[in-house]
Amino acid sequence: MSDTVIRVENLSKKYIIGYQQQERYTTLRDIIANGAKGLLKPFQNRKSDIQNSQEEFWALNDVSFEIKQGDRVGIIGRNGAGKSTLLKILSRITEPTQGSIKIQGRVASLLEVGTGFHPELTGRENIYLNGAILGMSKVDIKRKFDEIVAFAEVEKFLDTPVKRYSSGMYVRLAFAVAAHLEPEILIVDEVLAVGDVQFQKKCLGKMEDVSKNEGRTILFVSHNLGVVQTFCSRSILLEQGMVLADDTTDKAVGTYLRNLEKASSHNLLERTDRNGNGKARLVHIEISTGGSYSSVTLTTGYSATFIFYITEIHSGLSCSFTIYDQYGQPVTYFDSIMYCQDDMTNAGKEAKFICDVDELLLIPGRYRINAALMCNKELFDDVKGAAFFDIEEGKIRNRPVLKDPGFGNVLIPHRWTTPI
Repeated sequence: MSDTVIRVENLSKKYIIGYQQQERYTTLRDIIANGAKGLLKPFQNRKSDIQNSQEEFWALNDVSFEIKQGDRVGIIGRNGAGKSTLLKILSRITEPTQGSIKIQGRVASLLEVGTGFHPELTGRENIYLNGAILGMSKVDIKRKFDEIVAFAEVEKFLDTPVKRYSSGMYVRLAFAVAAHLEPEILIVDEVLAVGDVQFQKKCLGKMEDVSKNEGRTILFVSHNLGVVQTFCSRSILLEQGMVLADDTTDKAVGTYLRNLEKASSHNLLERTDRNGNGKARLVHIEISTGGSYSSVTLTTGYSATFIFYITEIHSGLSCSFTIYDQYGQPVTYFDSIMYCQDDMTNAGKEAKFICDVDELLLIPGRYRINAALMCNKELFDDVKGAAFFDIEEGKIRNRPVLKDPGFGNVLIPHRWTTPI
C-alpha cells in the first residue's frame, strides 16, 4: 500500500563467532624446531583449527513486518534478542544476510553515542554534515539551525570538536539533529537513557510532536516498558532473533513479561540476557515475608525481606533493584549505597545483600524485580525480570486496601479530618 513506508520480508542476519583455543595453536618455538621444510604445515594446521572453532550465530532469523506512515512502533525484547541488529540494518549501517527491506523516505538514526558524528568536527560542522547526508540543502539546514542548537542546549560549545563533549551533550545534539532535519523515518535506540530525566521527557515530547503533527514514522527501542507503553501504540517483540509478537503494545509487553517470568524460574546464573562486566553476578533472589521461610506471595501492609545472593563480595559493591507492576511501570526503587550507612562489603562477610521492608505498601497484584550490582560507578551485573512476586490483600492499621490498580500502586499513610 502507498502508506507503507517500511516493508521487511524474511530478514536474516548471520555473524561468524570465532573461539580462541590456545592449546591448538602452534607456537613460534615449534615452528622454528620443525625447520624450513615443515614451516608451511603448522600454518595450515592453524588455519584448519581456526575454521573448526568458528560458529554461526543468527542475530535475526526470518523477520517480516510492515510499518505505515506516522506509526510509532516499539521494538522490545531481552538483551541479545536482535533489536540493535534490526535497527542497524534498517539504518543501512550493516547489510542483511538474507531477505529484503523497502524503505520510502529519509531515515535518521540515533543508535548509540557517537553514531553519525565525526569526532574531529565541531558541533556546528556536524549539524551541516548530517543534514547533507540526509539530502538536505544548505539553505534548509540553516533554516533549522537555531532550533537545533536551542533544543540541544549546547550553544557555548557549538564550535568545540564533539570528541570533547560529554556523553550527555553528545546525545542532546545528536537527537536534536535527528529530530529537526525533517527525516520521514526516525529510529531511536536505548541511547536516550544516557541523557538526564528532563531531557528524556523533552525528547519524547518532540517525537510525539513530529509523529502526530508532521506524520513522521518512529521506531523506538527501550527497556523502559512504561515509556514504550505510553509512547507506542504498537510493539514488535523479538526473541532470539525472531518475531515473537507483533501486536498492540499492551499485548506485546504482556507476552514479554510472561517470558521474563519463565526465565526467572531458572538458575539466575544461567541467564545470558544480562548486562555488566561479570566481576560479580547475581546468583539467586530470595523473597520472604520477613519470617524464616521463603514466599513469592507477600501481603499489603506487612513486612518483607529481599535477599540477593551474589558470586563474591568486592569492596565498594552495592546492590539496587526496581519493582515494576504488571503493566511494566516502575513503582519504587531500592539502593544499598544510598540507604545503608554500614559497610556492607567487609572481607569475610557472606556474599549477599539483605533488604528489609517494615511495611510493604503495595496494592494487590503481580510485580517483578530488575536487579543490578554496581561498584564505583562500574556495572558488574544487571538482570531484567530477575524475580517475580505477588501481593495479596491485607490491612493497614485495620483499614481496608483498594484493589483497583487504576488508582495507583503505592499506598500512602494519611488521615482525614473535618473542620470543628
